[in-house]
Amino acid sequence: MERPYILHLFTPGHQASPFDVNMAADAGYQVITPYTDVGLDLVTALTQDAIFSRGPKGVARTGIFVGGRDALLAADMLERAKQAMFKPFVVSLMADPSGAYTTAAAMLACVEAALRRHHGTGLSGQEVLVLGGTGPVGRIAAVLAAQAGAVVRIASHSGLAAAQKAALDTGARFGVSLQGVSGADRDALRAALAPAVVVLACAAAGVQVVSPEDLAFAKRLKVAADVNAVAPEGIAGVGVMDDAKPLTGVAGAVGIGALAVGNVKYQTQHRLLVSMCQAEKAVVLSFPEAFAAAREFLAEQAAAKPAA
Repeated sequence: MERPYILHLFTPGHQASPFDVNMAADAGYQVITPYTDVGLDLVTALTQDAIFSRGPKGVARTGIFVGGRDALLAADMLERAKQAMFKPFVVSLMADPSGAYTTAAAMLACVEAALRRHHGTGLSGQEVLVLGGTGPVGRIAAVLAAQAGAVVRIASHSGLAAAQKAALDTGARFGVSLQGVSGADRDALRAALAPAVVVLACAAAGVQVVSPEDLAFAKRLKVAADVNAVAPEGIAGVGVMDDAKPLTGVAGAVGIGALAVGNVKYQTQHRLLVSMCQAEKAVVLSFPEAFAAAREFLAEQAAAKPAA
């Protein structure tokens, strides 16, 4: 009898994400078991329980997925699971807390593609402002942008202290330089928008963080991306379906909406889960691998389009 494909889903939360369960099933996993309220201290024991019970042949059909809502904790849990294993008992690992890793990767890949297509440049050296930068998507988007060579500032509606702490903690955890700026009031937000070439809106759903009046202060803006799919739009003028559509009010700027990002996010998570399920040798998948997968998907889409 052939061994089934099993995915163990670890989450610090009280429940696993149905979205992740569906995605894992569609990727080929036949048995998906969630483990809730999993703290960092439980990861080693759970991981070793998963690997020792299947033997060297069974581990090739076994995976561990780390969920939750904390981008930094998920990275620590992934690393702890990796450290708990040794040859030949090594299974594939993936982390994507609240979809933050794949969403941030998709967002940055879309922005990068729009910069290249419309402005002939990449992320390196660009001034990037992340609104809602203390949340999981905002933190990882900031890290990916910084790793790509951008100058990154994260803003928080809670004020400068909260933004600076998130920038320091996140930057230290992932080895990048991030700056914190206040987004607590209109004057602070407009001051932060003024030098921005790229604006990433990662705030809560249904909250408009940049109004039409605010947008007028973003005179250097080239690309604005928004992951809010709930009305009103997070950035005024960026519709959920927009895919590098010219942005009203800022000459030369384009907008990328939540559903355009969401399509790339879906494809990215699916590809990673499939590669994890089908891998002959164990893989470890985090947001850098998600970014690579999102870039690959967009490159394939661009190559498939007929020449103008």
